[in-house]
Amino acid sequence: MKHTFLCTLALMVVALVGFAANPAGATTAAGPYYANPSWDQQLPASTRFVVLSNWIDAAHPLGGAAVLDRETGLVWEQSPSTSTFIWEDAQFHCNGVDVIFPDRPGVRAGNRLGWRLPTLQELSSLVDLSVSAPGPTLPSGHPFSNVQSNFYWSATTYAAGAGGAWDVNFGGGFVNIGDKSLDGDVWCVRGGQGVDPQ
Repeated sequence: MKHTFLCTLALMVVALVGFAANPAGATTAAGPYYANPSWDQQLPASTRFVVLSNWIDAAHPLGGAAVLDRETGLVWEQSPSTSTFIWEDAQFHCNGVDVIFPDRPGVRAGNRLGWRLPTLQELSSLVDLSVSAPGPTLPSGHPFSNVQSNFYWSATTYAAGAGGAWDVNFGGGFVNIGDKSLDGDVWCVRGGQGVDPQ
């Protein structure tokens, strides 16, 4: 009897340890866990992007204010702002600051703060070079709306000149350096590492 109890207990411990190490099959009230992101994989848009139905805000009363990119693990605004900003104000916008532009409040997609301007690498990871101009050069079947075929600011400053920052042009799918005093589009992100303090 004691031996049977110890065997049963040992099996339960092994099962719990295995589950904790790999919860990919686990489900919660919010939905299933997703596989760890891997920058070396290529997923079709139909499985790469997951519209987060529990992200509700005024613009998305039925949910879907944000999109998870399963390749990178980043969460993007489903619909980036159509307002343009100089680079410094783009950071204020993503960081949720309202005092600069009371008429254009900072990002609160899904009624959450924690958004930021993406790095050059994060932003350019959305580009699909097989999509031709005039763009937007995003993977076919993507779930985003209001993406402009213009340049979007990244948080990455140009190392050779602090007056410039890297940007991604979704009209042609290329990266460039822009003067920080120019107006550019902004697409905010959550998660990841970010760059210098914003």
